[in-house]
Amino acid sequence: MSQQYQFEQIYNAHYSSVYRLCKGYFNGDEAMASDATQEVFIKVWQHLPGFRHDANLGTWIYRIAVNTCLLQLRKPVSKKEIRTDRLPDVAAEAYNPAQEERLQKMYACIQQLDAANRIVVLMMLEQVAYEQIAEVVGISADTLRVRIHRIKKQLATCVQL
Repeated sequence: MSQQYQFEQIYNAHYSSVYRLCKGYFNGDEAMASDATQEVFIKVWQHLPGFRHDANLGTWIYRIAVNTCLLQLRKPVSKKEIRTDRLPDVAAEAYNPAQEERLQKMYACIQQLDAANRIVVLMMLEQVAYEQIAEVVGISADTLRVRIHRIKKQLATCVQL
């Protein structure tokens, strides 16, 4: 399987979840999320030949996404440009104004969480398995379950305000 074909498969499988994760980091800002997602997949493309399969591919991509978002939040944005003939097409999600309003409130509440808890909640929203979240965050699955319980209480209080 060629690297380009392998990348297209990875891109198609993970684009939406990486984009939503990035959107959560940038408080729903679609432009920043799009830029960060593009940066994530540039890094995936660049480092794909060196991926050793020590970890799950999805876990590896989430770590890249989390680190990319955190770097963009800490530093002024520096733009990289890589020329390509085309990127794979991604199906657009239907726009729903009421759902968008609820999402904006949830993003605002998520932004109030500390960085580690933000990672946990954004990955939960993507229905990532607890074991994979625990691996990305660097804690045990039992500790993760306790943390998730506390995060849910915190978010429920915030959303109701």
